[in-house]
Amino acid sequence: MAITLVNPEGLPKIDVYRQVSVASGSKMVFVAGQVAWDADGVTIGEGDLAAQVEQCYLNVGTALAGAGGSFDDVAKLTVYVVDWTPDKMPLLQNGISRAAARLGAAPVPPATLVGVAALDVPEHLVEIEATAILD
Repeated sequence: MAITLVNPEGLPKIDVYRQVSVASGSKMVFVAGQVAWDADGVTIGEGDLAAQVEQCYLNVGTALAGAGGSFDDVAKLTVYVVDWTPDKMPLLQNGISRAAARLGAAPVPPATLVGVAALDVPEHLVEIEATAILD
């Protein structure tokens, strides 16, 4: 496996992700920001942050599979959430948990959460991009 996820001593241990990923592979995969569209371009979970997070993670998983990888290969995620406030964290975590159950994986690589004013279309509440390293 090309990615090792760690929480180094001296940094806080965060349940939803690891602080550091160490990459040793040679093939880099950059997944464009994925929104809550299904394969036909229909928005899933309009108005429901947890449902949209779940769909975004599933779309990232589909993109990774198309490149020959999986969430085990992800070195870094960036999550953009419209009008982010800390009280939305349970919805975000719920969506991640549901996606992890469906993917059979625990998507816990280092992640950056960014609050944004808007995304590509008004009904999108979240967008997730990934960087992966394959052997």
